[in-house]
Amino acid sequence: MNRRFLIAWIVVFIAWMLGDFVVHGALLGNDYAGLPHLFRPEADSQRYFPWMLLAHVILAGAFVWIYSRGVESRPWPAQGARFGLAAALLIVVPIYLIYYVVQPMPGALVAKQIIYATILLVLLGILVAYLYRIQSRVVSRQI
Repeated sequence: MNRRFLIAWIVVFIAWMLGDFVVHGALLGNDYAGLPHLFRPEADSQRYFPWMLLAHVILAGAFVWIYSRGVESRPWPAQGARFGLAAALLIVVPIYLIYYVVQPMPGALVAKQIIYATILLVLLGILVAYLYRIQSRVVSRQI
């Protein structure tokens, strides 16, 4: 583990926590509040918050690790967006579709979860690509 990896892991962890707060707390909070039979009450869920932190530490570490192994000498914004989309297709879309099958979730809520979380992962992909961008070297010839 090098310094760049550790910094990227920490930055992505913080960004993912903030992003999930925006998605699940702000954008979807009212939707979740309307389904008290599916979700823990706020006071009860706070007892489990350390598990949420651990999950995000693992997610961020794996996300950065996988990206760091495949980074190419190509334009970083598009590379990051592709990576984030691929991660969303691997993580977000299947998980929320599976939850939809096994929990009585409204279809509109599942669609919002998938859309918002996919946007978040694309943005996180761009962030990790920025943190891992390869500096182009200018080669000058001496005359």
